[in-house]
Amino acid sequence: MVARDNSNFSFADLEQWLNDHRVTEIECLVPDLTGVARGKILPREKFTEDRGMRLPEAIVAIGVTGEFPSEGPYYDVIHATDRDMHLRPDPSTVRIVPWAADPTAQVIHDCFDRHGTLIPYAPRSVLRHVCDLYAAEGWAPVVAPELEFYLIERSTDPNQPLRPPRGRSGRAETSRQAYSIDAVNEFDPLFEDIYDYCQKMELNVDTLIHEVGAGQMEINFFHDHPLGLADEVFFFKRTIREAALRHEMYATFMAKPMAHEPGSAMHVHQSITDTVSGRNLFSNEDGSPSREFLWYIGGLQKYTPAAMALFAPYVNSYRRLARSTAAPINIQWGTDNRTVGIRSPVATPAARRIENRVIGADANPYVALAATLACGYLGIKNRIEPSPECKGDAYLSEYQLPRSLSEALGWLADETELHSVLGKDFITVYSEIKDIEHSEFMQVISPWEREHLLLHV
Repeated sequence: MVARDNSNFSFADLEQWLNDHRVTEIECLVPDLTGVARGKILPREKFTEDRGMRLPEAIVAIGVTGEFPSEGPYYDVIHATDRDMHLRPDPSTVRIVPWAADPTAQVIHDCFDRHGTLIPYAPRSVLRHVCDLYAAEGWAPVVAPELEFYLIERSTDPNQPLRPPRGRSGRAETSRQAYSIDAVNEFDPLFEDIYDYCQKMELNVDTLIHEVGAGQMEINFFHDHPLGLADEVFFFKRTIREAALRHEMYATFMAKPMAHEPGSAMHVHQSITDTVSGRNLFSNEDGSPSREFLWYIGGLQKYTPAAMALFAPYVNSYRRLARSTAAPINIQWGTDNRTVGIRSPVATPAARRIENRVIGADANPYVALAATLACGYLGIKNRIEPSPECKGDAYLSEYQLPRSLSEALGWLADETELHSVLGKDFITVYSEIKDIEHSEFMQVISPWEREHLLLHV
């Protein structure tokens, strides 16, 4: 299933597409910092007339609970008067909404100020900026995400632990079924709908597998340009949640939804193509690994620890990154080694690539792709040599990543080179939002604290 190429779609093409699909409503979408779809639903006539809309500046810069900072550096970037930003549709992103009752389209919009400048802290703007840095060097980054998620039994009580859903047999999984075809077949009706939705939306999805955890699945995407693939991951998350609800279950991209099951990642394969020759920059003419390949790894090793607040954006994210959970705990690298944080899969010279395995499924795809590309970009520009290749079990090595969101935010604050690539305004807004989320979490008393501290301390 390969997506159409809409990269050169004009507004005239968009109007024709809407006519061909007899669209009567448009979901005008903007991904916020959490990856939530914000925006408005417009009648077709209103959308065609305006070709855009306005939203308050802070709409793309709110936390997962919907809260804003009340003061501080946040308001050095976002004006306290709550000004409008001007949204422009990207015609290349138009997709049908296959679950809508009436013919409905969804279109992702970019965010601009009133002077026509991209809003620097909008996630899509950040990824655009990083891709532009590559383009200025004559490079074209290529990525391919692998997205893990859990199917969960419906539950409206957040105090109760989550459980896998019942499949066609009427039974829930009670053991780990990695790569089991029969375990996937338990949810055939759901996955038939998911593939039907993806086909109607022309999403670039490839392989479906059952991952290690009970009820844990993985979907792989074909390689493509980072912005287009971030859009596809954004669309896919909406799609699979909707499909799961229609089958009386939830789909979750939490990094660690169940205490005794593995966490969910978004592994990102990445390479660079020379825009003139079309050559994979990671391979020399004789097929050997290039200097750029090693420098890119060196950049990931140096800057990933500081970027962890972007790769692991919630307090829950750090429950996944533990020695006993089959997730990376350091930034060692190795060939065909799944215990390291930075893996080089076995591939032909033309397909040589690097896989970042530390990113969580809960990460905003625009932010995560921008950050991992920024790390590699700095590695090449600064000619950073990697450490020696790890050829053993990296889980036996020391932790090299922050252990909590608060620690990660401290590391991010200190790494000014990342700020220069991702944008100081973005780092300021993002960090302030994450501080608010962490403060809110610290106000919650957990069952563990009541169980072990109530009468024992």
